[in-house]
Amino acid sequence: MKVFDSEDIRNIAVVGHGDTGKTSLVSALLFSSGATNRLGKVDDGNTVTDYDDEEVERKVTISTGLAHCEHKKVKINLLDTPGYGAFLLDAKGPVLASEAVLVVVDAASGAEVQTETVWGFADEFGLPKALVINKMDRERASFARSLESLQEAFGRGVTAVQLPIGKEKDFKGFVDLIKNKAYIYEMDGSGKFSEEDVPADMADDASTRREELIEMVAESDDSLLEKFFEEGTLSDEELVSGLKKSFRKGDLHPVFVSAAVANCGAHQLLDYFVSLFPNPLERPPVKIVEGEEEKDFQPSNDSPAGAMIFKTLADPFAGHISMIKVFSGSLKGESSVKNLNKGQDERLASVQIAQGKNYESVPEVHTGDICVVTKLKDTTTGETIGDAKFPGVFKEIEYPEPAISFAIEPKSRGDEDKIGNAVARIIEEDPSVRFRRDEETGDFLLSGTGQVHVEVIVNKLKKKYGVEVLLKTPKVPYRETITAEADVQGRHKKQTGGHGQFGDCYIKMRPLSRDEGFKFTDSIFGGSIPRQFIPAVEKGVVESATRGYLAGYPVVDFEVELYDGSYHSVDSSEMAFKIAANIAFKKGMEQARPVLLEPIMNVEIYVPEDAAGDVMGDLNSRRGRIQGMDVKGASQVIRAQVPLAEMLTYSPALTSMTGGRGSFHMEPAHYDIVPHNIAEKVIEERKQEDAD
Repeated sequence: MKVFDSEDIRNIAVVGHGDTGKTSLVSALLFSSGATNRLGKVDDGNTVTDYDDEEVERKVTISTGLAHCEHKKVKINLLDTPGYGAFLLDAKGPVLASEAVLVVVDAASGAEVQTETVWGFADEFGLPKALVINKMDRERASFARSLESLQEAFGRGVTAVQLPIGKEKDFKGFVDLIKNKAYIYEMDGSGKFSEEDVPADMADDASTRREELIEMVAESDDSLLEKFFEEGTLSDEELVSGLKKSFRKGDLHPVFVSAAVANCGAHQLLDYFVSLFPNPLERPPVKIVEGEEEKDFQPSNDSPAGAMIFKTLADPFAGHISMIKVFSGSLKGESSVKNLNKGQDERLASVQIAQGKNYESVPEVHTGDICVVTKLKDTTTGETIGDAKFPGVFKEIEYPEPAISFAIEPKSRGDEDKIGNAVARIIEEDPSVRFRRDEETGDFLLSGTGQVHVEVIVNKLKKKYGVEVLLKTPKVPYRETITAEADVQGRHKKQTGGHGQFGDCYIKMRPLSRDEGFKFTDSIFGGSIPRQFIPAVEKGVVESATRGYLAGYPVVDFEVELYDGSYHSVDSSEMAFKIAANIAFKKGMEQARPVLLEPIMNVEIYVPEDAAGDVMGDLNSRRGRIQGMDVKGASQVIRAQVPLAEMLTYSPALTSMTGGRGSFHMEPAHYDIVPHNIAEKVIEERKQEDAD
């Protein structure tokens, strides 16, 4: 494998909503460029970038696949990213590692929920965006409708540079508005095409669209705009150079067409990758952190070596496989680098280029290239390796908190011993996964972006690491509190053969506002209880509150005032006053009208417009309170507050209501009183658990 200079490299993240044909398009690009000798198909399970057993079985991309090809002496790195909501966060690192994104859209669906999400990833890193309206040969495909939906979602900068010839099953190619030529494909997967004049019946439309494109390009550059006003048009050279400039500035987003499974359109896309898309030295600056200061860093061949691990694969046999983007300098095999986050040395045994699951060693990789390194000892996703003189570390990618958690239970004692290490390896591979032990419920919680995400993790645990676990709905961390005041005495007296036990305290219990916790007030005067025993009273109340009263859940948001008591000079002790406080607490709870509290979550749900009514109706049935609704691109964003107990099974319900096009995120808001009829059921279930 030869080494490429930075100017001859293009890194392109292929992103989009699930089932838009991203993997099929990557397969067509690889085949059309000669990188593969057959056209891989998702249905046949033989694509280069979807090679994991789980991906082949489900026929969806779960983890980013890396491939490359060469076209016109330029190396094109293609990062095939997931599009389904459960796995979408895996696309963030690959987008950062790219210089441009290619947003793939289904011609029958147009802009969808996750189209906007991946668009946001590109915006976050300041990258230019091009679009492909794919599956032009499928039933109900509509270029006009899809283009309109994209313009509604992302603005008038979304501009067609190609127009389809034919539609649905009669689709056979396209008119290229820049070259003013038609390309007719054989549509048999061979990728063979002929270049022809624009069909007569499309000439007027193509001419009008070309003028619109020229006008859009001219608007983004003052000198071109002046020329446009003077002459009414631009030359072909000015159109191409202006388009390149406006695309890279983010003012214009060119729209191409394709039918990837039939291998239509891939060759022209490769041409535009070379001529239009930026090389690594032309990308916007990336963020680095030096000390406490965040700075912009422009990739350069002349700077000390600096590279970021943007994704880690954890292989049970090969160990860590790190996908690395070189932002400056070069990396060489048989060399040492420093982990700049941890200050530790790492050895690069070899530097390799990935073609799906196959790797080939190269002597070195230059600024902007993407490579794979195996068996780094202490370096994980998001960390920086390179020369000790590199001026900082790359800013780590931020991932939102997981949307859903499940309790997991090892199937056997052997699985219990291995589970921690196996999950740690999964987290190295997927930073959006969380694993923790709930101190209140005792559950081991595995958290992910959705139910399918968690199920895939469980399958990986079994297949990759031989660890079998059972998924359970996690317990809800209820609380208890009081709603009235109580004034009670707690008296503990016990006579034994020697010293007895005596403690006597009077307390007042009062409810506090939500989230105020616990407050203890010492109002003893005159020495009715000696000072050394007062902490024991507080401790006794706290321990009792931890054990709960109604159903064994912690009691919160209440105040205890210790105002009187008595003691015995011989028989009183800290233990006696702790027991007396426990007695007083139980009496107080009887009088203070205790209630059960449940966690309420702030929920944001992204849904297509046609499903918004069903989703809101379902939220109401889950005791949710709708807080508002916004339009965000092609999505409706519903904001609500919903009890956590009602959200534990929400992921599959949302998938069903939206046909897999919805996504949601939730975070804790506050605790609120559980309705009486539901509280009775919770208390009864808890008592039954304790009895069992």
